[in-house]
Amino acid sequence: MALVPSSTPVNESPVFTEVDMGGDDSAPTVRATVVQASTVFYDTPATLDKAERLLAEAAGYGSQLVVFPEAFVGGYPRGSNFGVAIGNRTAKGKEEFRKYHAAAINVPGPEVDRLASMAGKYKVFLVMGVIEKEGYTLYCTVLFFDSQGCYLGKHRKIMPTALERIIWGFGDGSTIPVFDTPIGKIGAAICWENKMPLLRTAMYAKGIEIYCAPTADSRDLWQASMTHIALEGGCFVLSANQFCRRKDYPPPPEYIFSGTEEELTPDSVVCAGGSVIISPSGTILAGPNYDGEALISADLDIGDIARAKFDFDVVGHYARPEVLSLIVRDHPANPVTFTSASAKTEVSDKS
Repeated sequence: MALVPSSTPVNESPVFTEVDMGGDDSAPTVRATVVQASTVFYDTPATLDKAERLLAEAAGYGSQLVVFPEAFVGGYPRGSNFGVAIGNRTAKGKEEFRKYHAAAINVPGPEVDRLASMAGKYKVFLVMGVIEKEGYTLYCTVLFFDSQGCYLGKHRKIMPTALERIIWGFGDGSTIPVFDTPIGKIGAAICWENKMPLLRTAMYAKGIEIYCAPTADSRDLWQASMTHIALEGGCFVLSANQFCRRKDYPPPPEYIFSGTEEELTPDSVVCAGGSVIISPSGTILAGPNYDGEALISADLDIGDIARAKFDFDVVGHYARPEVLSLIVRDHPANPVTFTSASAKTEVSDKS
């Protein structure tokens, strides 16, 4: 495993790549990179600039697939409670939400167009964690782009965790895609929704081969979950997390880490990363990294998928559908449907 230093510092921290060059040379390989870096909080244009620098560097190492962390564009509001208590919301918390909403992006929208342009410019498949806004509701979302610069689609987190539920809406079954691409079948689940067995099973049934897991969980226990998914799904798992210090967020009193602010210095680590790439056999190919911002890369031997499925295919030869089965409601769950619009669609379809 080689350690490749970055030529361009990011936020004064070195960016490096770990590259596993092992594998069978006769089998197809895909070089993949997970990005471990912090958002420029409340500054989406600057975050996009940073994303492009990191994407360019990863492409310079020959990466064909680049995965960014959860909520990289728009930011993960770590430590904030948005002024919420049961039965009460403060004026300061409401203003904090207004600023957070302002940093979120529309899908589609100009920021999505720029991300698509980046993917095409650097000829990489791009998986990007964003905060999406639809009207005044926010969603924790992953966007997918191909190496020709085309936007493929999105996944909205179907179950925000704990206090995330006060700021993010819930995705539905219509955005659980697995995209069949020239480098493999790619999909994503975000942070703790990776712990939902039925969601994972739905993705396995769609044939996922490169399972992306953008996250905000830097605990050691997260590694066990990622290894289990690789083994269970017979797929590569690419988990990308941010590495953040207190100084990567606005200073107090503008932004407060509830309950811990007094203990923090500007250099205190508030998210330690732990980004990792794992093979279908459960072998760690690169990472986990807890040292700083990094580009963590590995060569994926696609032949490892068939080798792993020979042992265990959870929705194939190891399934018992006559005993256990799953129904996925994959239509959009719209709160309001206008019958006149439906009627016009039916007329258009008949013509």
